[in-house]
Amino acid sequence: MARIIGVANQKGGVGKTTTAINLAASFAVLEFKTLLVDADPQANSTTGVGFDLHNITQGLYDCMVNETPARDVILKTEIPNLDVIPSHIDLVGAEIEMINYPNRESVLKAILEPVKSEYDFIIIDCSPSLGLITVNALTAADSVAVPVQTEFFALEGLGKLLNTIKIVQNRLNPDLQIEGILMTMYDGRLRLCNQVVSEVRRHFDDLVFSTIIHRNSKLSEAPSVGKPSILYDAFSKGSVNYLNLAKEILQKNNMTKISQEERIIGAGDEEE
Repeated sequence: MARIIGVANQKGGVGKTTTAINLAASFAVLEFKTLLVDADPQANSTTGVGFDLHNITQGLYDCMVNETPARDVILKTEIPNLDVIPSHIDLVGAEIEMINYPNRESVLKAILEPVKSEYDFIIIDCSPSLGLITVNALTAADSVAVPVQTEFFALEGLGKLLNTIKIVQNRLNPDLQIEGILMTMYDGRLRLCNQVVSEVRRHFDDLVFSTIIHRNSKLSEAPSVGKPSILYDAFSKGSVNYLNLAKEILQKNNMTKISQEERIIGAGDEEE
């Protein structure tokens, strides 16, 4: 049965979609059957794994509004073990159309239920908002990973997201856990980045992943050719960071054992 992880932060530009794509691809490369769910109307996860939006005829919108079964919209990517439920700009209208649905917060959970047994992991890329679709993702998820950029305003809005998670836990999904807070876009040469990491660790302690995602040109370039970083350049710092994150999550959930040495591979230099 799949572990469902939502990747959420209502603050834009923190590496949320980059994390969803590359974490899902890393699980797939480690031979875990993985489904990436693009729950963002911008559909960047869909294009980021190689699909042209002009060729997408059905997506998450159809599942949520037209009750199309998930199996009918799932697409296979070029990475073995990685499938995707694509998105489209139509998804913007889903929140309005679902407003009078009974159990409208649980629509995505019902969509994923029939396919859960076919995957080891389901990664949901949430939109940068705390709207109904994000609430659906949190209701469907077992846990949530929160990317936080290592910059001055890192903690801004994090409290709001954690409060939303708490509300979802209390009212809709009592089993929802925080998988971890992920520090992204880190540059060890900058004092500010190190201060932010220290501050976040001081506030949130064990909730913060040991793995840090370094600022890396290959991570930025990979979506332009429709590939996860691990296909674009498997040896880039970004690819190694996300592979280590996948291993850390596996270890955290007692699904594998990794050595401390493996976990810190590539933690030295910054930009390439």
